[in-house]
Amino acid sequence: MERASATVLRAGIPYKKKENRFRKYLPLLIMMAPGLLYLLFNNYIPMLGIVIAFKKINFAKGILESDWIGFKNFEYLFKTSDAYIITRNTILYNLLFIVVGTFLSLACAILLNEIKNKVLLKFYQSVITLPHLISMVIVSYLVYALLSADTGFMNHTVLPWFGIKDGISWYTEEKYWPWILTLVHFWKSVGYSSIVFFAALMGIDEEYYEAARLDGASRLQQIRHITLPILTPVIIMLTLLSIGRIFYSDFGLFYQVPMNSGALFNTTATIDTYVFKGLTGNGDIGLSTAAGVYQSLVGFLLVMLANYMVRLYSKDSALF
Repeated sequence: MERASATVLRAGIPYKKKENRFRKYLPLLIMMAPGLLYLLFNNYIPMLGIVIAFKKINFAKGILESDWIGFKNFEYLFKTSDAYIITRNTILYNLLFIVVGTFLSLACAILLNEIKNKVLLKFYQSVITLPHLISMVIVSYLVYALLSADTGFMNHTVLPWFGIKDGISWYTEEKYWPWILTLVHFWKSVGYSSIVFFAALMGIDEEYYEAARLDGASRLQQIRHITLPILTPVIIMLTLLSIGRIFYSDFGLFYQVPMNSGALFNTTATIDTYVFKGLTGNGDIGLSTAAGVYQSLVGFLLVMLANYMVRLYSKDSALF
């Protein structure tokens, strides 16, 4: 009996500790519940739809009863004559956005950190963040107001100042659009992206800068030897997350801003826009699902590879 009671007591102690721990964190679990349910229904349950990528969907039969076709949807995606163009555009645009965007966002955050007047700081924060809040549909018409061949501000006001009176047919000239799309993207995103860097800058102890100033360090030297090393983990983390989406593109930027102009296909088409056009054209949901699976798998592999390379350089800076 004594041994049995001792066993019960030993078994009861961990149970009691576990119960107390659950009660302690119950409010936090309740607060997390809406977000966890959203992730479950919006991100995880839809993963079951991966099977659509390997089927020829017949809505009369339903998804489960539709015929299996193996990798034919993937074959169509890779064998199309436009596969090289859409893959090239998606990767090169995203590489440019990651590299230059990180630099501009970081520079913007550092400049904001130099503003000591709180009123001016809030004003500049609002100004640079405002473009992010504007719908891409509205942005596309703002761009159209600038570039329209008939009534555009560029053709009727700016170009005549430089002696160009005939104007430019912007929506049929491919060579201009890598620059246009890049400028629109940075105008819309840099201000919002700089918020993360600015928040990290706010957490740096001012004593580091005071000690550097006493040692005679200039402002640029302070940024180089204090600000950038402290922000390095944040930069690496955001870069790794961006690399994971390098095969995705901003659909609104590449579809709505060029007004879906077929003449601009070689410089504006990406995997997302190409699949959307294919889906709306022939209604092949299996092809669009195959493209999504392809993008997700490549993104996962790129994150793993980039994280591995970061670990070789610095284990503390890696995500895992």
